[in-house]
Amino acid sequence: MLSPLDGRYRSIVTELDELLSEEALNRARLSVEVEWLVLIAAEQTVRPLRPLTADECAVLRSFVTDFGADQAAELGAIERAVHHDIKAVEYYLKRRMKQTSMSDVAEFVHFCCTSEDINNLAYGIQLRRAIGDVWLPAAAALVGRITELADRYRDQPMLGRTHGQPATPTTVGKELAVFGHRLRRQLERVRRQEFLGKFNGATGTYGAHVVACPDVDWAAVCADFVESLGLTFNPLTTQIEPHDYMAELFCDIARFNGIVHNFDTDMWQYIALGYFRQPVDAGSVGSSTMPHKVNPIRFENAEANTELSNALLRCLAENLTTSRMQRDLSDSSLLRNIGAALGHSLVAIVQSDIGLSGLALVPEALDRDLSEAWEVLGEACQSVMRRAGVSEPYERLKSLTRGAAITKRELHEFISALELPEQDKSLLMALRPADYVGLAARLVDVVHRG
Repeated sequence: MLSPLDGRYRSIVTELDELLSEEALNRARLSVEVEWLVLIAAEQTVRPLRPLTADECAVLRSFVTDFGADQAAELGAIERAVHHDIKAVEYYLKRRMKQTSMSDVAEFVHFCCTSEDINNLAYGIQLRRAIGDVWLPAAAALVGRITELADRYRDQPMLGRTHGQPATPTTVGKELAVFGHRLRRQLERVRRQEFLGKFNGATGTYGAHVVACPDVDWAAVCADFVESLGLTFNPLTTQIEPHDYMAELFCDIARFNGIVHNFDTDMWQYIALGYFRQPVDAGSVGSSTMPHKVNPIRFENAEANTELSNALLRCLAENLTTSRMQRDLSDSSLLRNIGAALGHSLVAIVQSDIGLSGLALVPEALDRDLSEAWEVLGEACQSVMRRAGVSEPYERLKSLTRGAAITKRELHEFISALELPEQDKSLLMALRPADYVGLAARLVDVVHRG
């Protein structure tokens, strides 16, 4: 067991493993071989391949549904003997068929196919399911929780901290909504992603197809076959589907991960500032020597897993799109790491979600910081002074506030001495840091508009 995805994070990534493991990949490869044979037999595309009966088609498909650990071990033994993963699938299927009424059609398995015809479709099918059935629901759940918290805390004022320093106040809800909005945009990109597939032979020319059966419209047949598997047909390729769609997808997921990483580090800082209180589990331990500790480990864990995921995703995106001439095998090793890349992303998403689930806002901590930061109203003062035509408003506020924390009294003395209409003075004198949040609460609604 070399990876924590197979150990401590196993419970989080089980569904991904069921779709992206070596066993799952071979099951998908077997399914593509079976469905291709069923199709060309049903359409009488290739003579003398006879039609298959409904029972025979059911038996063929049972080879896929019944493919488990024992069958994977048998296929693995074949692969070790022939040193070729797709040829092993072909031989495995033929061996099964020769024990049935279909022994006479076994040689039509893998008809006119190159290995990558099978492989690219298997990867496409499994990746589409892994994203649609596992990754997207988990990611959407995290965005939903962030959005829910943004709504709950939309009106809670919070001191802004640009560059880590006291800055124009905002609200907790608005800052959470920023992340919800950013993440939702990336989710929509992932949801719109096409999953491409090709099925056109050894160099993408249908050469073997045309020689064997010249009267068949092979481009149309193969396009229909690819689309029947839920993929988008790529009509122009070399031996391989060039993986451009994968690069697009992995870049979008990496961007989502990057935003999650930013969110995690911000939440970590808000917890450090005392703005959020973490739940206390009586049975857990925060430190081996300091019994008082309750550490933000979920966010720290998520932060590390986004980094691991992105290292893999960016490697995949940058390198999968390159293949020497019509084919080289560098992509073969790269593709085997898709599960790890998505696994670490899924761990980060789930850990972030869990980290949020028990947090409690501490309003008094937020109020305390705001009440001690009257200098942030300098921006408001100089803006009113500009409108009123007061000379050098920025410079005068800079002299008063730059690098210094000022009190309410000091600010009010400054305002009182200004050459401003009494109405403007009253406006500024009534302003508190907690009031100076502009449209922050209203901006939370943007997150629901996508």
